[in-house]
Amino acid sequence: MKKSYFLTVLAIFSFSVAFGQACNCEANFEWVKSTFEQNDAGFKYVIDTKGRQAYQEHNQRILAKTGTVKTLTDCTPILYEWLTFFRSGHIAIKLKAQNGVNGNTPASTVSDKVFPDWEKVNVDLDSFKTYLLAKKEIDYEGIWDSAPYQIGIKKINGEYLGFIIQSGAPNWSRGQVKLKITPGRDSVSSVFYSRDHSANKSVDVVLMGKDNLRIGNFSLHRVFPELREEKEIAAYLKLLSAARPYLEELNKTTLYLRIPSFQPGSKKDIDSIVQANKAKILKTANLIIDIRSGTGGSDASYQSLIPLIYTGPIRTVGVEYLSTRLNNQRMLDFINKPEFGASEADKKWAKASYDKLNARLGEFVNLDSAVVSVEKLGAVSAYPKNVGIIINEGNGSTDEQFLLAAKQSRKVKLFGVTTFGVLDISNMYFVDSPCKEFELGYSLTKSMRIPDFTIDAKGIQPDYFIDRSIPKYKWVDYVNGVLNEK
Repeated sequence: MKKSYFLTVLAIFSFSVAFGQACNCEANFEWVKSTFEQNDAGFKYVIDTKGRQAYQEHNQRILAKTGTVKTLTDCTPILYEWLTFFRSGHIAIKLKAQNGVNGNTPASTVSDKVFPDWEKVNVDLDSFKTYLLAKKEIDYEGIWDSAPYQIGIKKINGEYLGFIIQSGAPNWSRGQVKLKITPGRDSVSSVFYSRDHSANKSVDVVLMGKDNLRIGNFSLHRVFPELREEKEIAAYLKLLSAARPYLEELNKTTLYLRIPSFQPGSKKDIDSIVQANKAKILKTANLIIDIRSGTGGSDASYQSLIPLIYTGPIRTVGVEYLSTRLNNQRMLDFINKPEFGASEADKKWAKASYDKLNARLGEFVNLDSAVVSVEKLGAVSAYPKNVGIIINEGNGSTDEQFLLAAKQSRKVKLFGVTTFGVLDISNMYFVDSPCKEFELGYSLTKSMRIPDFTIDAKGIQPDYFIDRSIPKYKWVDYVNGVLNEK
């Protein structure tokens, strides 16, 4: 079994330890810090790069902040801020349960809080609708659906405020401000409040056509007044909302394959789409593969794509696992937990890996015999002649591993903008805090590309940069034009 299968497979391991002090923010910070220091594969690499003094100063700042918060909800972003010292991805801290600060005071969970003092906008809905119908300019103002909410957006004192009209969540009530859009001289900024009222800030605010609005990672559809949507906008929204891969014929010379995710659960769908359309793909001159805003996942999920784009041997640099007792438990989980669906061969590999890791505690271990693996296939297919892969800043992890392989094909060109850049330290693992209030995600492996060819904080650049003068909903048309030499 290849180690690549394990690069981004997620496992969850819960454990308990003696924890003498109250589970407040400071105590949780100390647990996060010690767990990360002892087990994260990238910890020492970052300390060696940034320096011990910078790390100590960072710790002092965060520790001071933990003493000022009174709720675990407020503690979460502080813990995440500490993690970002190390990298921008393959880290996570998630609030699992919301009890009192000391873990023994009953309180409503975040999802049940109403936040009675939250900022509100009082708008007469009938008058607002009359105003919207008379309005000639098309902007953010309107009534929008963003499940489970219906949100009105009204411009007040130069700022667009989104307020709740209807809510399917108990912690949001009518009139409360759900979002803000603030136009600036050169750009637009925004904040969209999540279900737990935490703030999601973004400068990515895009009105797509007339009826669809993207604010960071959130999508809204205008329901009043409803305006006619352009065909190309509808196509773009389809690719954004797709949960499963699909293939379409753009013209006689170009096929379009949308792959929203390389998660392990998507492998079956990707393989099925490729198999069902393989004959057509191998007779068509151009293939566009759109992986924008992917989710990462498993290297196994993209294996059926490789023969379509292959022109010669593909070299892949491997990883080293940091061996600790906590980290090595992941191999046993893979063997013993049925949700992984491991075959007998997989379990045999995992058991041998566990034994090898346990024999070298505290070290980085290469579970394979070589630093570089070389994949060689049979004959090169004449078609497709040209392959354009569309990428953006939302692609990281397994998406980037796929791109490193794909770029070795003479057929392939990348289109879009630089990817997220989170691949060098990978293979996430999740553990519960002693009081079961937080779930910490950190990484088990370090790429042997370090330090010669690093991706983290840099990303992978496209061969064809698509600048902002080309709207995102026209990227496919642009790539189609390049491949067809228009």
